[in-house]
Amino acid sequence: MCKQRRIGWLILLIMLLVVVAGCSSSAAESTEQKKPKKQDHRVVSLSVAVTEIFDALDIDLVGVPTSSKKLPERYKNAKRVGYAKNPDMEVLMSLKPTDVYSVSTIQYDLEPVFEKHNVQVDFLDLTSLQSMEKEILALGEKYERQKQAKKIVDRFEKKVKEIQKKTRNLEKPNVLILLGVPGSYLVATEHSYIGDLVKLAGGNNVIQGEKVEYLESNTEYLYESNPDVILRLAHGMPEEVVKMFDEEFKKNDIWKHFDAVKNGRVYDLEEELFPTTATIRADEALDELVKYLYPEFHE
Repeated sequence: MCKQRRIGWLILLIMLLVVVAGCSSSAAESTEQKKPKKQDHRVVSLSVAVTEIFDALDIDLVGVPTSSKKLPERYKNAKRVGYAKNPDMEVLMSLKPTDVYSVSTIQYDLEPVFEKHNVQVDFLDLTSLQSMEKEILALGEKYERQKQAKKIVDRFEKKVKEIQKKTRNLEKPNVLILLGVPGSYLVATEHSYIGDLVKLAGGNNVIQGEKVEYLESNTEYLYESNPDVILRLAHGMPEEVVKMFDEEFKKNDIWKHFDAVKNGRVYDLEEELFPTTATIRADEALDELVKYLYPEFHE
């Protein structure tokens, strides 16, 4: 009798365990159903620099800018959505993007266009190395690429420290930076990306105390600053701009009185390595700048 009772209790216990397990499973399934599904990001980049950052972060894009510059191989099948300053809104909207990215330097021009089409755009601040680092870390958080983001930023920081150590005991050169576009040129301040790189490389920008990135050129004023080095950045149509610079330096007699010109320390920067916004190749650009700023390292 006791044995039968024990068997009965055992059967009842097993049945209870089955019921409890079933309830737990149902509750788990219910909780799982309540959890929001991970969003499938459909990202569009309107900038070459931004596109290269996403490539370094190992993030796919459905749309990339139309550009004469070579884009990362991983985006060969991504849709071209028009030029940075003039995107094709019809093509862009057809991609049904969840995220669209451009750069803050053209925000003023682009914002009204996107507001008109009710499209949200994030304008990344790439005006300095530090601001780009912050944007990369933020993107890493958003798209779960924290390790990749940290690796990139660590690479930049390592290069800056290396250069600071390398130039610590050297005399800091005074530097004039000219940004040329077809037909004219501007002077870059310390608030521009190239100005920021020069500062990180140990150069003293002869233009100080300004709040904007670029200023109109005043040759008489520039002569008074008497820079040790002149950097010429050709933007837009590089070959034409370099020719324009050469003609300006020949025709305008004042240039020959600059120490930088007399000492042969005028350098033309390649647009690919020195665009107007920060890029993933910033560490390479810093290495190149050091060669121009310090004769000790110039090849």
